[in-house]
Amino acid sequence: MIIKTVDLETVCGVTSLLPENTLPEFAFAGKSNVGKSSLINALMNRKAYARTSSQPGKTQTINFYNINKALYYVDLPGYGYAKVSLEAKAKWGKMIERYLQKSAMLKMVFLLVDIRHEPSANDKMMYDWVVSNGYHPVIIATKLDKLKRSQVPKAVKVIRMGLGMEKEDILIPFSAETKQGREEIWELIEQAAQETPLNS
Repeated sequence: MIIKTVDLETVCGVTSLLPENTLPEFAFAGKSNVGKSSLINALMNRKAYARTSSQPGKTQTINFYNINKALYYVDLPGYGYAKVSLEAKAKWGKMIERYLQKSAMLKMVFLLVDIRHEPSANDKMMYDWVVSNGYHPVIIATKLDKLKRSQVPKAVKVIRMGLGMEKEDILIPFSAETKQGREEIWELIEQAAQETPLNS
């Protein structure tokens, strides 16, 4: 995918109304320190457009990035960060749930997990949540460059089992360093952008 234009078009807080977009939306969810901003920057071919932070839990809004005036990347708040209050976590949860249930143009949900670790309780909860809202999340296993090549098949198997994925569910190992996996993700986005919305 050739990225010509990127525009942070809408930022939604807890009380904001969701935009009534008419272009396909692709949502990205994941734990606070899983590398979500790095993935989105890699997909936008930008070094630092989506804000990366050494302080996890910074994304407290839903950010809509207009890509090529053709589709949206939707950055959902990171979850599972210990230093955030339970009240804040509950608010973020409601924001994400509202978005999953209300967006008419959401085509696909990408759920990021760290390839080095077994999925956490929060990862599993998010996976089940996305599925219960009628989507089959595509799993992006980040930080691929931190593993030896020989370790990858076992790590992928652990994630699949930990989340309770179906055989046909897609998992893509990804590295923000080497950009491995980016082309596969773009391919899925381009393909899905041509189809009708899942929940229309």
